[in-house]
Amino acid sequence: MSSPKHIVLTVTSDPNYDQRMIRICTSLHNAGYAVTIVGRERPNSKPLTERPYKQIRLKQRIDSGKLFYLTYNLKLLFFLLFKKMDAICAIDLDTILPVYALSKLRGIPRVYDAHELFCEIEEVVSRPKIQKMWYWIERHTVPHFKYGYTVNKSYVDEYRRMYGVDYAIVRNATVLKPLTIPAKDDKYILYQGAVNKGRCFEQLIPAMKNVDAKLVICGEGNFYEQAQELAELNNVQDKVLFKGYIPPEELRNFTLHAYIGITLFVATSRSNELSLANRFFDYMHNAVPQLAMKYPEYENINHEYEIATLVDDITPAGIAAALNKMLSDSVYYERLQKNCLLAREVYCWQEEEKRLIEVYKRLFNQ
Repeated sequence: MSSPKHIVLTVTSDPNYDQRMIRICTSLHNAGYAVTIVGRERPNSKPLTERPYKQIRLKQRIDSGKLFYLTYNLKLLFFLLFKKMDAICAIDLDTILPVYALSKLRGIPRVYDAHELFCEIEEVVSRPKIQKMWYWIERHTVPHFKYGYTVNKSYVDEYRRMYGVDYAIVRNATVLKPLTIPAKDDKYILYQGAVNKGRCFEQLIPAMKNVDAKLVICGEGNFYEQAQELAELNNVQDKVLFKGYIPPEELRNFTLHAYIGITLFVATSRSNELSLANRFFDYMHNAVPQLAMKYPEYENINHEYEIATLVDDITPAGIAAALNKMLSDSVYYERLQKNCLLAREVYCWQEEEKRLIEVYKRLFNQ
């Protein structure tokens, strides 16, 4: 019997906390592939949670900036040179150079997993010189990745327009599991995910002054300290609770008991405007109505199943008004909650993983 095909996937994140990658690696393992994910060990990383696939973390003392990307990519390339594999997948643009170089050098099939329009994310758009560098990398690599997938139709259309590649859609949908909705006496509002610039914390945190509920923030990022300062500045530090990084198993409990979820982005970047965030599905699958942006991908799903209040007024007053309606209008809230139960049956990982597996079937049968 031949040994299973070995797929190596590369990320700059810590594999402990990347829920999309946990789903992808688990599905590939269950489909009969040998799977290794290579990620980053941060200075404050906790021990790896045991998974059915292999996890490797490269120690990284430098945690941000140009020097981080340079040193991490060099470490990643050196590691990959001595790793046996049958295919390799770059997760986003920040690991694509070593993956492309290695696959060319050794003649190994390559796949691109584009979580977003990397050159159009807020952190890149706001720095023109950095954006120019990333666009150069993208132009010289992505057209050479025949096989790939991304998270929604808007991104598929953009990659086809820019680089002539035809990628599959593999949404960040949550694994469908049995659900019992708990009593929610503590009506707290939950934000889960990266606490980054462009996620509307400048408007959301001041809005909490006029909302009779607590806001729980699970995650960290490049705007974490500023968000904490905003809470103090607006005198809502008793209503805005910062939990930092939460392991996925614990995060689900926070989500399950939340009353409202938050999926807000500023449309200062094309990637944000066309996004379809992981948390959107996490809230849906836990029957948690949410406040989300009135952007194309969210509108498309909300048109099928009204599960969210969609807003284009992201002033503190606009956000507070939307949250207060969800908190006070029980008939409206219950309608959204019931629609979550219908939508989760359609938008679930069990459906998305079929397209993921098909990408690798085509890759190995080429």
